[in-house]
Amino acid sequence: MTEHPTLSWEAMQDGSVFYRRHQLYSIPGKLPGDLQDFIIAGCRYGGPIALMRDTSRLVALGRSAPAFSKAQIQVYSPAGEGLLLLSWDQAKIIRFGWTGDERLVVLNEEGVYRVYDLQGEYQQYSLGSDAGETGIIDARIHETGLVALTGSLTFLEVKEWTGGKPLTLANPSLSQPPQSWAVIPPDQTISRHVEVLLSVDTTIYSVDNLESLDQRISRGPFTHMSPSPNGKSLALLTFSGLLWVVSTDFQRSLAEFNTGGVVGAQGDVLQVEWCGNDAVLVTWSHLAVLVGPFGDTLQYFYSGSTFTVTEPDGIRIIGPDSCDFVQKVPASSVSVFRPGSTSPSAILFDAYENFSRRSPKADESIRSIRPELAAAVDECIDAAAREWDPYWQRRLLNAAKFGRSFLDLYDPSDFVHIGQALKVLNAVRFYEIGIPLSYAQYTQLSPSHLISRLLARNLHLLALRTSSYLTLPPDAVLKHWACAKILRAKPTASGTGKNAEPDGDDALCRIIVEKFEKLGGGGVSYAEIAKRAWEVGRTALATKLLDHETKASDQVPLLLSMKEDKLALTKAVESGDTDLVYHVLLHLQKRLSLGSFFRLIEEGGQRLALASHLLQVYAREQNPDMLRDFYYSDDRRVESAVLCLEDAAGSSDPAAKIASVEAAKKFFSEDKDRAFEAKMMDESVRLSTLQQQLEKEVDGKFAFFGLSVNETIRTCLVNGMSKRADKIKSDFKVPDKRFWYVKLHALTEIRDFEGLEVFARSKRSPIGYEAFVKHLVDKGLRKEAAAYVPRCDGPKRADLYVLCEEWLSAGKECKDRNDKAKLEQLRKSCPNSLIARELEQIATSMK
Repeated sequence: MTEHPTLSWEAMQDGSVFYRRHQLYSIPGKLPGDLQDFIIAGCRYGGPIALMRDTSRLVALGRSAPAFSKAQIQVYSPAGEGLLLLSWDQAKIIRFGWTGDERLVVLNEEGVYRVYDLQGEYQQYSLGSDAGETGIIDARIHETGLVALTGSLTFLEVKEWTGGKPLTLANPSLSQPPQSWAVIPPDQTISRHVEVLLSVDTTIYSVDNLESLDQRISRGPFTHMSPSPNGKSLALLTFSGLLWVVSTDFQRSLAEFNTGGVVGAQGDVLQVEWCGNDAVLVTWSHLAVLVGPFGDTLQYFYSGSTFTVTEPDGIRIIGPDSCDFVQKVPASSVSVFRPGSTSPSAILFDAYENFSRRSPKADESIRSIRPELAAAVDECIDAAAREWDPYWQRRLLNAAKFGRSFLDLYDPSDFVHIGQALKVLNAVRFYEIGIPLSYAQYTQLSPSHLISRLLARNLHLLALRTSSYLTLPPDAVLKHWACAKILRAKPTASGTGKNAEPDGDDALCRIIVEKFEKLGGGGVSYAEIAKRAWEVGRTALATKLLDHETKASDQVPLLLSMKEDKLALTKAVESGDTDLVYHVLLHLQKRLSLGSFFRLIEEGGQRLALASHLLQVYAREQNPDMLRDFYYSDDRRVESAVLCLEDAAGSSDPAAKIASVEAAKKFFSEDKDRAFEAKMMDESVRLSTLQQQLEKEVDGKFAFFGLSVNETIRTCLVNGMSKRADKIKSDFKVPDKRFWYVKLHALTEIRDFEGLEVFARSKRSPIGYEAFVKHLVDKGLRKEAAAYVPRCDGPKRADLYVLCEEWLSAGKECKDRNDKAKLEQLRKSCPNSLIARELEQIATSMK
């Protein structure tokens, strides 16, 4: 029969507090040799331990000794199962320790540190060149970073495990290394920065990133320093063997205990570690003593040396034959199981026991606690969560279920949650798994973190079933499984033969995709798995996996890293995301030669038309030279010519402008359908050359360059170069009508009315003379305009005279033409009565 829980309890503080030692695993002969001969680091929350032989100690050779050399670190589960063997090929190891996610950090004297997972894969980082030069003499590793003591006696801090630049903490001005030191992690300090405590002579220095503070105490030096899991208390051991517990702000002394008076203690103290936040465990080679807040002690004897790992709610003791867990008995367990307890939960449990024996006392007990029954049910549920033995877990949950049946209203969610959690915890506590988590640790870690720990051990089936049982998404499990599958699979083209495995790229891709579809891994990114395949050299598999990725923003960056340039650009174009297309184009432009870059786009044809258009838009704004090269490589003559014309339009240098136009002419002439444009470019060059000659003739007094043919003729006429104007008209075949209009305007502008008269009489005007009249009127020259009215057509003269405000001349013109109606119209529209009377006289004379 299973032992009663109270048989492992031991009382402290006059029987008000109990501690229990529970054997997690029996491990006789599983660990190598005497633990005292090894440097050991333990991972919290039921994690593994890492061992390396201490080369400073003499070790008797035996059958197990050759398994270790100075350059090896071996990792064991708490159940004594070997998980990993690391061979170290770097400089001397200074310290190793565990991160919060069960990765092993190994730091050497040159400031290089590696972060290993439980499969032996690692990332390597450095503390910098300065640390490499001065060397590292000691370090402390905590779950979220490390603090290293350099050869120059300064401290460097590394935050997180991403290879960030180390930060230098305040200089405590040490003359020699401290006797002992400890680190309080950032999440346990008020400032949220790491705090380093140094034992220097008789005092303690507190160092952070801002200052080094002398706490001014005189009880040192200290051989051991250990902060509590919550960072509020500090256990110190002096050279004289006095254990002193003080608050980390050194304002309150909490307890003192003389370890020298412990019966059976031999040799030096090996470890001073916390058991939860309430007691301190001091270990010797065969003895562990638990010291309570009021100096009470409990002794635990072992057949050999031990190693302890502090947990948030207790302490793990790893000995030669067993792995034990010592903890303060939870209040709910004390309430239920304490002998003579009259608490409602104890009565409820007793009632269930009576009910199981079909005793009528059960009903009597339930009636006696009816007002506190709900609280009693809750306490039984909590006590079940705190028990390690499944037998007592079931009995306590059955008692809670029994009490719940007498309640009208009760929320069963806690009962269901605890039941699920215990089923998971019992599974992972099994020795083959070896993760002895307590319920308190489980709630602190979260189920997803437990899943991550199972995946780190490649326990994919258990992780998947646990996720399914706890209704967690299977995405993380499927992703890790797929990556592990790729690592284990052999990169063969196909599997043939009766013993062949489906390790070919096609088969493996199909297996992964089918598994994801079957188990609902919709949230898993195929790009992440493809990246892993690419990292291990399976590019073809990575490409096949990426075909199943739905997010182009995840596909494309990896394809670029894999140098699958055309596929990356195609996927970006198909996504319709212009920003993504630009990202690919700019990346390829930097990495490829221009010829290869353009060839890639050209060979894509219509599929990459969007990329081609976007490249042109970008290049037009940012890199015209690249656009010119692109058009040239793609044999786009017209676009190249247009680009040359744009350059000419934006150029202020005449020679450069002419050169650009000539280049445009060359491009147009190479296209048989653009003969007209080529001819226009030729005339433009001729005109520009002529304009340069004209400017030389006038010594630059007048600007000709850049003007049109009409403007050039006008400028010549305005400046008295009429022969030159006639020559330009002839050379550029300017039509007579246009030339007459230009000359009319030019002579009017300089008010050369004599020249205008001579010009008008030189030959019959191709534009008529009405244009002369109207232009002169527009310029306010009505008197000069009137002189040209007689040369206009007869029916229009009267109106043209009116434009020139020559009303009487208009009336006489009507009289000469015998147009009474027009004359009457003029009389009615004339501006004043005087003119009206004169027009009336003319009209009278016509009668």
